Amino acid sequence: MHLIRKICLALIIILHGYGSQAADQPETLKIGAAAPDFNLQGVDGKRYSLKTFAAADILAIVFTCNHCPTAQAYENRIKGLVNDYKAKKVAVVAISSNDPKAIRLDELGYTDLSDTYEEMKIRARDMAYNFPYLYDGDDQKTALAYGPVATPHIFIFDKNRKLQYTGRIDDVEKPSGTPKNLDAKNAIDALLAGQPVPAPATKTFGCSMKWASKEQGAQKEQAGWAKEVVTLEKINEEGLKELIQNKSDKLRLINVWATWCGPCVTEFPDFMEMQHMYRGRDFEFVSISADNPDKEAKALKFLQSKFASGKNYIFTSEDKYKLIEAVDPKWQGALPYTILVEPGGKIVYAKQGPIDPAGMKKMIVENKFVGRYY
Repeated sequence: MHLIRKICLALIIILHGYGSQAADQPETLKIGAAAPDFNLQGVDGKRYSLKTFAAADILAIVFTCNHCPTAQAYENRIKGLVNDYKAKKVAVVAISSNDPKAIRLDELGYTDLSDTYEEMKIRARDMAYNFPYLYDGDDQKTALAYGPVATPHIFIFDKNRKLQYTGRIDDVEKPSGTPKNLDAKNAIDALLAGQPVPAPATKTFGCSMKWASKEQGAQKEQAGWAKEVVTLEKINEEGLKELIQNKSDKLRLINVWATWCGPCVTEFPDFMEMQHMYRGRDFEFVSISADNPDKEAKALKFLQSKFASGKNYIFTSEDKYKLIEAVDPKWQGALPYTILVEPGGKIVYAKQGPIDPAGMKKMIVENKFVGRYY
């Protein structure tokens, strides 16, 4: 099926006349061009096409996604467009065309969600989207026809579905900023007034589109993890206490685990995913093995199998109660045990037993020491 998908994508590219580099960036739809039709599923389970919005005098199509910080910064402004113009026969629809398999984990440093259809449902629910959110990531036919450059990229069509504006929504990327140029609103206002759009095309800033051709990059990223050195250092009570004090400038996620602990072993890959997502930010993951010191080789072998190239420690004593008290006196002793520690030693999360990976990612990226935006 994967090979068939690749062949189909290549044929689509050829038919659109984009040439050998089309998968990296197809040509953007020109002003005056007719809106290409689509048939896409929304996060509500319904299917949408141009016909769905036939009653609207103006149709705004926004290519966006979950993971891009710029796209996240514009979510409330897209909702604002819907509210501002819902009584004026203006329809707004968002489309995510990124190929989830083309996204590297290190590109997810500003988000808790990638761009799968299921994750789109979560983001739409969490942010209370008031517009249809459609998925185009499987074959990217719609994106190949429209040619968005980055996320977000808005296309605004008149009643005859001729393109009258393409580009940015406004000129400020952070949600806290005040735009000087409300390009999308200006275009809609002009069309409602029967006037020409003052600036029909602008550049747009944001994350690049994740075309299927970039899947190889994600595969190379994973291959690179195997080349990273994995170490396991010894740590005593004083070292643990200093670790918890967190005198660094990074948000520190600490997981106490053991090779003989089934839940520990099962959830460890989730921590590795977080490490590879956020290690380029002010964040670090630290693992502490509760295995007996004579099981150091076994613990190291496990860590190597999980590409755990971050900071890993093994407690030097067999007295597990000393381990418990040094890590967190509130810990009752069951494994796994996970804490999230801010710089200065404030523990903002503590959990005995397996964590909720999705909830932890959200907690990390929304912590003031990390954040969702540049």
